Order: sequence, then C-alpha cells, then structure tokens
Amino acid sequence: MNYISTRGQVEPVGFQDAVLMGLADDGGLIIPETIPSLADRLDELRTLAYPQLAYEIISLFATDIPAEKLREIIERTYGQAFPEGVAPVVPVGDLFVQELWHGPTLAFKDVALQLLGNLFEYILNQRGGGLNILGATSGDTGSAAIYGCRGRRGLSIFIMHPRGRVSPIQHRQMTTVLDANVHNIAIDGSFDDCQNIMKTLAADLDFKREYSLGAVNSINWARVLAQVVYYFSGSFDICQASGAQAIDVSVPTGNFGDILAGWFAMKMGAPIRKLILATNENDILCRFFNTGEYSLGEVFHTLSPSMDIQVASNFERYLYYKLDSDPQAL
Repeated sequence: MNYISTRGQVEPVGFQDAVLMGLADDGGLIIPETIPSLADRLDELRTLAYPQLAYEIISLFATDIPAEKLREIIERTYGQAFPEGVAPVVPVGDLFVQELWHGPTLAFKDVALQLLGNLFEYILNQRGGGLNILGATSGDTGSAAIYGCRGRRGLSIFIMHPRGRVSPIQHRQMTTVLDANVHNIAIDGSFDDCQNIMKTLAADLDFKREYSLGAVNSINWARVLAQVVYYFSGSFDICQASGAQAIDVSVPTGNFGDILAGWFAMKMGAPIRKLILATNENDILCRFFNTGEYSLGEVFHTLSPSMDIQVASNFERYLYYKLDSDPQAL
C-alpha cells in the first residue's frame, strides 16, 4: 500500500515513511492510494479478539512491515496497555456506549497513540537516527501522546497546550511525567494557535528535515488507521447484542479525526449505517454539514475543552474524497 498527499505534490511513499512524515511535505495530509474492502470477510472478522482484528485491518495498510513483526507490535500494544480490554460495548437504556477510556490516560486517544509510539520505536530501530515529535493539544492528545512516547529510544516529544484551557487532570498528566524525552510548552492562546505553530513548522521543509520533525496529532495517518479498528469492533458487538444488521454511531467531534476513522470503516464495509457528528458551541463542522458554509468563528471555552476547535485538520481528508480525489478541486 502506498500513500499520497491530498494536495497531489508528493511522490507515493510506503507506510513507514508516511508514519514518520506526519504532515505531507506539500502541506497536505497523507492518505492511502486505495481503500480496501472487507465486506466479504465480515463473518470471519466478527469472531476475532481485538488484537487479531486490529492486525487483519492494519496489515492491509502497513504492507512494508513484516507480518510477524506487525503482529507482535499490535499484540504488545493492545495487551500491555489495555489489560481490561480495549473498547468494550455496554448497554445504556436503549442505546449502546463504546468505552474508550481503558488506556493509561483514560482518553480515547490512547487506543491510537499507544500503537503509534510502538510504530515509531520499531521504525527508528530499523533505520537508526531519531525523531522530534511535535504536537498540539487541547488536552487529551497531549497526555495520551506523552504516555505513548515516554522513555522510548530515539524519540523526543514536544507538546504545546493552550495555557489555562485544558482540564486539571490532563494538565497534571502532561506536566508530571519526568522522562527526559518529554517536554511541555504552554502557549498563551487557543488550541488553534498551538496547531498553527505546529503546522507552520512542519511546512518549513528545511526546518523539518534539519530537526527530524514528526507528528502525533491526527494529521498522522496511523492515528486515524488505529481508530478504524474500534469502529469495526464496536459495530460487530452492537449488532450481535441487538440483532441489528447495521448501526448508527454518534461521535463527539473536534478535529474530525475520530469520525473520519468511522467514515473509513464504513467505506471498508463495517456494518455502520450512519455517522452522527456531535459538537459543542464550537460548531464549525455542524454548520458546514447543515449549511455548506465553512467559516471560522470565535473559539468558545467550554466544559469539553478537547472539542474547543474551529479549524478541524482532518476535514481536508474528507473533502479530498468528496471532491472525487481531485487535488486541484481541493
């Protein structure tokens, strides 16, 4: 499987290069050249435990990692960091809730970032050298990224967060990790300001190459890919428990990465009928889908700071596919 940029100015690269690149060198986002279908394998896949299901899905995209090594990475990720299970489904009245808080920081992003840390470590061990991870967070990405990368050989991680705009527990999770490769930076501004700094540095190709910059935000394709797995897992579990043929999924949405993973799962054949985009007062995505207008507004500080975002980075990936995979139209 090769990867290209939404803006069409990057030569195709393999999975390992895509993971290290983070933001594409032309400023776009990395996407797979094709979206494989699993529609004819659903009966087989629904019987698998989570690590085995993850392998069957991720192996379609990570074709330049030897099969046994990839299986080992996935088994280690979803065994050690999730001793109570990765993404169980529980009934709540007439609904079902998928629990995504069983990782080390209690954030859903642990599911992807524990895997990403292991992938970074494997790739760097194979190639040598080091990587400086640059990230922006409104709370949960920072703590999950730090716990995914702390203490790993060849990795240093620098996380920017908006001062006073992350939850107290996430602030403590980020600032009390004392590993030498972990660095926290408080920015006077919003999450979007942090994200703009990160994107500006990543877009400076000379700077990016000189300092070996990588990314842990959901601009990194591996983040989205890891989340595709729990949409398959959750839809299988709910269909089995309810007798439904397909389900509707409501997704709290900020940077559009999680719900985009659900969209990829739908395209690959997961039994999902509809995705419901849920936002807080920072409703740029809701306004777009209701009116067709994508215009910036004021960033409101709410009780769900991880969703206090006006510029949804992953939206570019979705638009690329909706515009018939035409970089010029994008």
